[in-house]
Amino acid sequence: MDLMVPKYAYMFGFLQADGHLYQGAGRKGRLSVEINARDVDLLHAFRKLTPYYSRIAERTRSTNFAETHRSAVWTLCSLEARTKLNELGLPYGRKSKTISPPDGHFSERDYLRGVIDADGSLGHTKQGWPFIALTTASTAIGAYLCCYAQQVTGAGRTLKRNTRDGIYNVLYTKENAQRLAADLYYEGCLALQRKKTAADSLSMWVRPADMRVAPERRRWAAWEDHVLLRLNNDTAAAEQLKRTEKSCSIRLWRLRTGRVPMPSGQ
Repeated sequence: MDLMVPKYAYMFGFLQADGHLYQGAGRKGRLSVEINARDVDLLHAFRKLTPYYSRIAERTRSTNFAETHRSAVWTLCSLEARTKLNELGLPYGRKSKTISPPDGHFSERDYLRGVIDADGSLGHTKQGWPFIALTTASTAIGAYLCCYAQQVTGAGRTLKRNTRDGIYNVLYTKENAQRLAADLYYEGCLALQRKKTAADSLSMWVRPADMRVAPERRRWAAWEDHVLLRLNNDTAAAEQLKRTEKSCSIRLWRLRTGRVPMPSGQ
C-alpha cells in the first residue's frame, strides 16, 4: 500500500475517516467499512485494490434518520493487511480524535479527498454558493486541511472546536470552494461518484456582478503581537503595523485578558 500511489492514498484517507479496525483475541480482528448502498461501487474498488480475501455484503436496518436504510459493508480480516494499515496510522478502536496524516511522503490531495468523501460534504448552499466542508474531531486532520487549502486557495482558516460537541467544522465557499474542489476532484480520480459530480457542478457558479468580494482577513503574526505589547499604544502600533487603531485596541485587549495566547517569548 504505497501512499504515493493516488488510489491507495485516497483509500487510506477514506479508511482513516470512515473505517474501523477491531482487534479480537489472539490474531483475530477485522477492518470494517459501512457506507450507503448507493456507494457500493467504491467498496468494490477498494476490494480490487486489496491483495487479500475480503467480502462485501448489504444489509437493511432502521436508523435515527430513516425507517429503512440500506448499507453496504466491506470486511477484511487479514492480519497482515490490518497490521499494515495500523502501522500507516489507522488505530484500533475509537480513533476520531487521534488520527493524523501519514508520516513520510504521500499523495496529499488524494489523501484529503478520501477524508472529505468520508467525513466532508460539498455542493451548494441555500443561497446557491459553492461550498466544500469537513467535519472532524481530529486536530491534526483539521489543521492539515487548513494548511493545504491555504496553499491552493490563499484563504486562511482559524481552527476552533464548536462549543456544542467539540467538533471542528472547516468550511470554504464561493471561489475558494471552486479552487479547492477542482484541485481535489481532478479528472479520472478515484472518488465517490456523487461527490465527484457535485464537485464538477461547483465550477458552473459565477459570482453576480453586484456581489462584493470581501478581502481576506489579515491574521496576526507573533512578531506583531510583540510590537503591540511593547508599544502598549493603539495609535503608535497602528502606524507601525499598518493596521487600524480599532484592530490594535481589540487585539491588545484579547492578549491582556487571555482571549488569545501570548506570543512565544513573553
